[in-house]
Amino acid sequence: MAYRKYSADKLFDGHRFRAHDEVLITDETGKIAGILPRAKAGDDIEHIAGILSPGLINCHCHVELSHLKNVIPPHTGLIDFLCSVVTKRGFAPEVVQQEIANAAREMDQNGIVAVGDICNTADAVPVKAAGRIRWHSFIEVLSFTDAKAAGNMAHYTQVLQEHQHRLSAPHRSVLTPHAPYSISPLTFTLLNEATAGQIISMHSQEHPAEDELYTTGGGGLLNLFKIFGVDQSPFPITGKSSLQSCLPYFTKGQTLFLIHNTYIPEEDILFANHYAGNNGLQLIYCLCINANLYIENKTPPIQRLMNNGCKLVLGTDSYSSNWQLSIAREIGAIQQYFPSISLETILQWATLNGAEALQWDGDLGSFDTGKQPGLTVLETDAAGIVQNSRRLL
Repeated sequence: MAYRKYSADKLFDGHRFRAHDEVLITDETGKIAGILPRAKAGDDIEHIAGILSPGLINCHCHVELSHLKNVIPPHTGLIDFLCSVVTKRGFAPEVVQQEIANAAREMDQNGIVAVGDICNTADAVPVKAAGRIRWHSFIEVLSFTDAKAAGNMAHYTQVLQEHQHRLSAPHRSVLTPHAPYSISPLTFTLLNEATAGQIISMHSQEHPAEDELYTTGGGGLLNLFKIFGVDQSPFPITGKSSLQSCLPYFTKGQTLFLIHNTYIPEEDILFANHYAGNNGLQLIYCLCINANLYIENKTPPIQRLMNNGCKLVLGTDSYSSNWQLSIAREIGAIQQYFPSISLETILQWATLNGAEALQWDGDLGSFDTGKQPGLTVLETDAAGIVQNSRRLL
């Protein structure tokens, strides 16, 4: 069997940066054969300029919204942004399909090997079935009232079944809640039963209005509800934050990705981690810093999450809320806004942490022998800030 040998300016193996003289060895398919000192690696070593890393994991995307690229301007704030997404989805099917294909190809070329993707429809299924990216499709349920819970669940279950019929392993598809401001109590209960032991996600605490909805029943999200013909908050006033009000609906051993966390206070982090630990849940906190900057011009409290031992992963969100679908640019933005966080740590979030969270770490996320994680090259500027990436293998 022929082997390929790679040295790099820096070699990151998913866990840590390796010594400067070490060489990555793969077979022709990209399966990892080992990492050896240069003195033992033999001849025919290809040197890579930049950082050589396992394939990147994008834990949160909405690829079916790719036709909204450059449609919604930056810095509108979350509520106006949501209203725009709801009212600007009426594009021709062929345009939607083409932009989905363009976005998936971009992510593949950027060295993204697996995606946690939010879906309201089956629009992206043909592209997912044809490409080499691995997809965990979160079929996102929206159901504002208990009265419509059963009907909405039936509708999204049909979308789920279409995904499951047309996307075989290693792809996965699951039902998932959209957000605390779009899921009624009965719908949460039905979702809990339907997702036992599964990997699900929920947009959480992107805006203070989410908490206001549960503490007072008011706030700016009422403007969003009016688009759906709902005149007042359909959610119970608990006097607690949105996360504290909704997390206890989950009792069935799920792995739950909390997406964005832009406004999460420490008391909610403590509550969530304590609840998860006592109730058999695994919480994953997903950062999409460029989307937070695009929508709210705000960064999430990453150091606070780190200080509380949260499991962190990275996502891009969608082309409705980002300038590009690039985990490299997410890494670079975190470096710029949080310079005290080491690049090695951020790269762990982008590779092994993402693979572990999606439970694909058996073959993705690191250069451990026997895995086939893909090879991605990251390019940095003179200051060491990651700018771009490309898939090598």
